[in-house]
Amino acid sequence: MPVALSPLTAEQADLARRFRELMLPHLDAAYNLARYLLRDPVAAEDVAQDAFLRAFRAFEGYRGGDPKAWILAIVRNCCHTWAKASASDLMVPLEGTGAIQGDDPGDASEHTAGLVDPADSPETAVVRHDEIATMRELIEDLPFPFRETLILRELEELSYHEIAETTGTPIGTVMSRLARARHLLAEAWRRRTADGEET
Repeated sequence: MPVALSPLTAEQADLARRFRELMLPHLDAAYNLARYLLRDPVAAEDVAQDAFLRAFRAFEGYRGGDPKAWILAIVRNCCHTWAKASASDLMVPLEGTGAIQGDDPGDASEHTAGLVDPADSPETAVVRHDEIATMRELIEDLPFPFRETLILRELEELSYHEIAETTGTPIGTVMSRLARARHLLAEAWRRRTADGEET
């Protein structure tokens, strides 16, 4: 026997509409952050969905401010919860190891869509694709606080204030973490490219 759902009240419908307008535009950013923090695209999908569910349940308490920073703070908290739960799990995944666990190297075009210029020659496109894959790998190898800050600033384009709000850290800490992340990334890039030239 089908279950009859009660219609939404005008207040509930307005709340759902506001959530769609304010939060859904940031779904890609939520997934992107979760993917870099967890280094697992499947887990990132689950965590992003869980974060949006939690955000919707808590949306009545949303009092304004930057919606992207608000939703990314929830994503970040969900990532921490997932990481703690998986750390206590004794199972070891058997998938191959790529730059991002679970990625199929043959399916890398999904991760570089929009970054490789269609006007490039095939040779240039391959070089650019390799550089993008290398940069993703180097970012993922950064220690967590630096990786998180770099992703929020450079990929998600949050301001220092928004990053501080999202991570719950002082702006000075955000600035120093970002400077350190950029330095570590530049050093890792120099080492990687120097190794590549030697081979």
